[in-house]
Amino acid sequence: MQIKTILITGATSGIGLALAKHNVALGNNVIITGRNQEKLDAVVADLGVKAYLADSANLDQLASLGKSLEEEGVKLDGVVLNAGIFHPSPFMNATPAHFDEMIAVNTKGPFFTLQALQPCLANPSSVVFVSSIVVQKGFPGSAVYSASKAAFEAVIHVLNVELADLGVRVNSIRPGITATEIHSKAGMSTEQQTAVFESLKATPLGRELRAEDHLGSIQYLLDDASTPLRNVTIEVDGGYLV
Repeated sequence: MQIKTILITGATSGIGLALAKHNVALGNNVIITGRNQEKLDAVVADLGVKAYLADSANLDQLASLGKSLEEEGVKLDGVVLNAGIFHPSPFMNATPAHFDEMIAVNTKGPFFTLQALQPCLANPSSVVFVSSIVVQKGFPGSAVYSASKAAFEAVIHVLNVELADLGVRVNSIRPGITATEIHSKAGMSTEQQTAVFESLKATPLGRELRAEDHLGSIQYLLDDASTPLRNVTIEVDGGYLV
């Protein structure tokens, strides 16, 4: 199997970290980004990957990431735009600051991350955006989060046209409700999370999703088997939307 070089943003926890571990096990060269140096150092110590401090909301750090990789002669076979935040707020309580923060990280972040990395993308290469089922399903308190994910999905249409001659393809996955740190970071208590996960026993899968449940879909989109695919979205929701 051909060894690939894969960059994963926001890979110090959740789906990103699980994907980094998976690709290390496959023998791929893995590069990760995150916004917390201590967490990055811990992942490096555990997995032996290359890591860069790059907050998706910090355009200077994103530009520096691209410049560093280009200077090092790195060629990326795959990029997973996974970094994101979820801070729920009812529509009537949302503030301009809350709106700007969510868009900055979830839309503007992957946009300028990919722009910075473009000179390092191999021909061919695959880009995978980690979106969310909130694009399809309305959840109370998630209006801005939904907009931020849907906006970048719209960008993907154009990227597949503009980057086609460079051999770059862009697809996405939409995870369903997944047991990761995103819920506690969003302010949900342990009891609230337990109640949500209990409700998911009624889905066809019969349980909440775990970070590892998304690895097969993302890996398929990174691998050569998905070369013909453009602007494909894979919903990994355990049957929640059925």
